[in-house]
Amino acid sequence: MAPSHCLSFQQVPHSTRLFLDYLYRFDTVRRFFPRAPFSRDWLQDEVSRLHYDAARRERIATILERQNRAWGASPETLDNIARFRAGAAAVVTGQQVALFGGPLFSIYKALTAIKLATEFTHAGQECVPVFWLATEDHDLAEVNHVTLLAADGSFAPFATEAHGPEDAPMSAVRFSPEIEARAEETARLLGDTDAAGFLRASYRAGETLGSAFGKLFSRLFQHSGVILIDASDPELHAVAESVYRAAIVAAKDLDDALLERGRDLDTAGYHPQVKVTPSSTLLFAMKDGSRVPIHRANGQFTLAEEKLSQDELLQRIRQRPAEFSANVLLRPVVEDYLLPTLAYVGGPAEIAYFAQAAVVYEELLGRVTPILPRLSATLVEPRIQRLLERYRLSPAETFRDPEHLRVLIAERALPGDINASFDAAMQSLDASLAAIQSSLERLDPTLVEAAERAGSKIRYQLDRLRERAARAQLRRSEETAAHAASLSNSLYPEKEPQERVIGAMSFLGRYGTQLLLTLYDVAKTSCPDHQIVYL
Repeated sequence: MAPSHCLSFQQVPHSTRLFLDYLYRFDTVRRFFPRAPFSRDWLQDEVSRLHYDAARRERIATILERQNRAWGASPETLDNIARFRAGAAAVVTGQQVALFGGPLFSIYKALTAIKLATEFTHAGQECVPVFWLATEDHDLAEVNHVTLLAADGSFAPFATEAHGPEDAPMSAVRFSPEIEARAEETARLLGDTDAAGFLRASYRAGETLGSAFGKLFSRLFQHSGVILIDASDPELHAVAESVYRAAIVAAKDLDDALLERGRDLDTAGYHPQVKVTPSSTLLFAMKDGSRVPIHRANGQFTLAEEKLSQDELLQRIRQRPAEFSANVLLRPVVEDYLLPTLAYVGGPAEIAYFAQAAVVYEELLGRVTPILPRLSATLVEPRIQRLLERYRLSPAETFRDPEHLRVLIAERALPGDINASFDAAMQSLDASLAAIQSSLERLDPTLVEAAERAGSKIRYQLDRLRERAARAQLRRSEETAAHAASLSNSLYPEKEPQERVIGAMSFLGRYGTQLLLTLYDVAKTSCPDHQIVYL
């Protein structure tokens, strides 16, 4: 097992107040979430609240088997589908189908779902992990690229030229032969590894972003039995048709409840993740190859320029359910109608979505699925660990603006005599100021505060001089600048946590698919913190 330690999310940039309270002060957000994230005393009660009829289970099991066989499902995955068919519940997670598997957090989600499903099964409730491929999302710019790390620590960006109609769902974006050249370039970067072979085999001309992602994850998680599900499947839409219609019939009530929930979040000092307006609905529809939102006003619904009565819209949903899909607040409800979901695994943004979506769950399903946090981690490679040790840095100290990190590293790299002189000067200053303050307190206590202000100004000037010396060192040393860039690129790329920017294939290429087992072992489902993992 790789060594690791936990780091409070309070030390991780971009952690929202809602997310921090959910992790560390759950009582303050209890009214927005159904279950505490790190307690399991609710498990059997939640099982008793699952209402999933046998006919729906059989229909979904058949769809899952067909989809997963098409992606080259392993015996372990087919065994889990058989367990699902026989009555197992599900731990569900999912993600956009980003190029070449997307950022690291995609595999963290899958690993967390696998681990929780195993834990629930050991606790007496048969459970399987399910990964939802969000193939209906229509923001191509978010998923048509990936950033990998080259061996020297520099960024290696890759993108596909694949495109479809404006706002087309990812299920409609099909690769041309150019994807094979991109996959080959990426594979060369990864070296002669299983990961490179999986990439070449999955990303081929004619595949979509969704099908290629499915084939890649089917191979990566072949021994873990993850069940994949493609949201764009017309048969799934046919099963979900009743939820789509219910969302239209209850559109006003749902909108009112969401607006009220937004006000509750605002009053509590939190920021609603999804903007809701009085004309909102929770559905999209296909129009001329594009996915467009459905709005409502004056008793009518609008789909682009087309106006429909409620009855006309309901009739269209009945006749052509595959043309409709859920927005981000309805999607988890649709997932949990299609699947017997015992818990959903999500990241900070999804946890914020659930704080709003809970009211939709209550209206349409009569229960709110618990949401549990995914594994969150920063992977520290040996060369990066050596740099941290050389400059006496903790990983958390690298979570800052790259320029600040450069200066900090340069300070640590100053010649020993200069650093020693600055340290000695600061110690002498502190001792002298303490003596002065002690004497002034006896003479005139009102002067102590003035002495403290004077001391702060002197310390500021001394720190500023040390910083100027560090910048001079930085200008003189290309090596120091290169080391700073390497640390930033690896641990805090583009001023974001590593897991949100760097593609998982970077590390799977260098450390093999064995890395998945390593991360599975270190993942602590009872730990609320970010994990630092030393490879």
